[in-house]
Amino acid sequence: MTDDTIQEARGTRAVVRFDQARCIHARACVLSQPDVFRANVEGGWIFPDAASPDALLAVAYNCPSGAIAVERLDGGEAEPPPPVNLLRIRENGPLALHADIALTGTPVGTRATLCRCGASANKPFCDGSHGAVGFTATGEPPTKESAALETRSGSVQVTLFPNGPLKITGPLEIVSGTGRTVNRTTSTVLCRCGASAGKPYCDGTHKKIGFAAP
Repeated sequence: MTDDTIQEARGTRAVVRFDQARCIHARACVLSQPDVFRANVEGGWIFPDAASPDALLAVAYNCPSGAIAVERLDGGEAEPPPPVNLLRIRENGPLALHADIALTGTPVGTRATLCRCGASANKPFCDGSHGAVGFTATGEPPTKESAALETRSGSVQVTLFPNGPLKITGPLEIVSGTGRTVNRTTSTVLCRCGASAGKPYCDGTHKKIGFAAP
């Protein structure tokens, strides 16, 4: 996230920030609050005063990429971290992480969509390149036998291995696109080169194909 990719719209009760570099065009914003997020208009397109701060927070909470963030100015409660940390596996698409996220030690919010096709120009985040390259990977991998977690929320750490996979440390429930529990873990290593035969997990194929990513 950099300042030059973030648009800020300030209302009387809330500030809405949109990070275009994180957006995957899930369209939760324009479909749920079209009076606030006005698509296909010239100039400013975000109008925070057209909805309540609670309604704006609901939009942010349902934005899988974390592109939408809301700062309340009315003294109300900010967006809380989720009660259960989730990693959703999107069919032919990215990994949608919902937790209190730190990326290589830096807090990045509670929502992020992480590239797993290997083609994003904005790694580790998804930029939609999976569609352009025809990436195929199931959102319904086999269920792994796993025990219930003692703690289901809290901070998770995302570590990027140079030219390799990503590691997520912390309580996490991995779920399929339809919501089925795939795995429960406190440490997992996930493919981001797009070539693993055991997706979403890394199987070392990144070395064979010469995958390059910071």
